[in-house]
Order: sequence, then structure tokens, then C-alpha cells
Amino acid sequence: MARYTGPVCKLCRREGAKLFLKGARCSSNKCSFEKRGYAPGQHGRMRRFKKSEYAIQLREKQKVKRTYGLLEQQFRIYFKKAEKASGITGENLIKMLEFRLDNIVHRLGLASSRSQARQLIRHRHVMVNERLVDVPSYQVKAGDLIRIRPKSRQLEMIHNSMKKVRDGKLVPWLSLDKAKMEGAILEVPSRDQIPVNVNENLIVELYSK
Repeated sequence: MARYTGPVCKLCRREGAKLFLKGARCSSNKCSFEKRGYAPGQHGRMRRFKKSEYAIQLREKQKVKRTYGLLEQQFRIYFKKAEKASGITGENLIKMLEFRLDNIVHRLGLASSRSQARQLIRHRHVMVNERLVDVPSYQVKAGDLIRIRPKSRQLEMIHNSMKKVRDGKLVPWLSLDKAKMEGAILEVPSRDQIPVNVNENLIVELYSK
């Protein structure tokens, strides 16, 4: 499957916001966004022109795509599903992306980033309800139990990631048992319980044109 393989720090700089694509590095003094918070390219420092309505909507869409590690066609498929589902399209979209397995593994602290979570899943280290799942886009649901399979619990990358998980810092709709390396989805969250700083209504407006 096609995926972005370029420098991810440039994506944060292009969007003008931290997308936390490199895990712990993004919270350290090595973060390139902190050092160079302007757009990439030789003219990055000079890009101070007023953005059009379309440009603002496009940047919001790109921010969501890059946060969750999606390509354009994948994102369009999610948007079409969100439109067909009952409820508010923008909220449906964010919830669908949040309930991807790679995102949940990252939210639980079993991986330091979504890209690392995708690696763990593809290499068959993750189980959902006692079944091995190797599809990062697998849609989990409330009540599901996500765990690291017993044979993979000695992996150094998982231990390093879990050391950085602070008690009480998980989103309220997830629970984690560090000793067992497993977590549960307690409920479907409301939009304000999802810590993604985007305005999904702008994305809806973009695709409504």
C-alpha cells in the first residue's frame, strides 16, 4: 500500500502546528518545529500573505490527513462514509479516524506514534478481542479489548513507549492495564473528548463545493 515516506517534521512546519508525528521527539528540545516554526522551503520565512477561504479549508483537511497518516483517496473514502452515517458529518469523520486501530494503539501508549503503531500492527503484535489483527485501519468499537500478544511483550519499543505513559493522562474513554499491556475502549467519546485541534466543519465546507 502506498504511504508517505518523506520527512515528517516538514509536515508539521507546513501546517503551522505540532502534529506529533515522531512520538517523544516532538516533546523534546530536538523538535524541528520548535527550532524552525516557519513553512519549509527557501521562501518559507516570507510566506505571510493573507489566506483565501479555500486555502484555510484545504490546510485544515491536510492537517487531519497528516495527523492520522492518510493519503488523499483514503481520506475521501472516510469522508463519504461520514456523510452517509447518521449524525453530524464532521464529528462522524473525526470519530471514524479516532477508532482506527493504529490510532487507539497510539492513544493507549503502546506505541509512541501512529506510524510506530502501524508497524506493530502489520507485524502481527496486536490483538483485538483475543484475535490477531494486522490491518492498521481496522475499525474498533466500544467494548473492544486491545492487547499486545504474549509473544511480543518483550519488545523494547513497546516498553520504551509505555514508560512515558503517565497515570491519569489517557483520554477518559480509554483504560489501560500496564502490567497486562492491554487497554479497553470504554465508550464512544463526544467530540470534545477527542484531543484533535482541528475545525472539521471547514473540511465539510471544502467537500461541499
